[in-house]
Amino acid sequence: MDLLNSLLTASGGGPLRQLAQNFGLSEEQTASAVSALLPAVGKGLARNTSTPGGLEALIGALSSNRHQQYLEQPELLNQQETVQDGNGILGHIFGSKEVSRQVASQASAQTGLSSDLLKKMLPLVATLAMGVLSRQNSSVGMQSAPVEASGGLLGTLSQFLDSNRDGSVIDDVLGLGSKFFGR
Repeated sequence: MDLLNSLLTASGGGPLRQLAQNFGLSEEQTASAVSALLPAVGKGLARNTSTPGGLEALIGALSSNRHQQYLEQPELLNQQETVQDGNGILGHIFGSKEVSRQVASQASAQTGLSSDLLKKMLPLVATLAMGVLSRQNSSVGMQSAPVEASGGLLGTLSQFLDSNRDGSVIDDVLGLGSKFFGR
């Protein structure tokens, strides 16, 4: 199952309902927002796994299983600590607040929802994405098992990289950046 479907159906849709309630949206609007924001989060995570030490750092973060709490206890999405955790994740994967703003702006153009609202939602989507990956990590025992590109964590993240299948992710990351900056 892909990252988006896993997130949307996690815990019987509880996290999606909680996001909808937090932001005063319908579940359909919330699903649309998550669908627009999640690819950038996924690409950022996938890009980080291709850097020296990036995969090991991600597996280490996921091995704690603390991110699963956001799926299992959606009410945590109301807490400032969750937003701070999400902003920390975004800092690692995007590197700057400007990229987060551009992601929200792009998602706004796709969904018709306010860019400001989507900027506030983005850290929560990042925490939920980490929750899904953490759940997948623990279910396949990635801590002790070799990582295979065809499944598990890398299989989930690989859907976001090398979209033109030319063997290089650089052009894909640059293309993503140009989409964010409207070039």
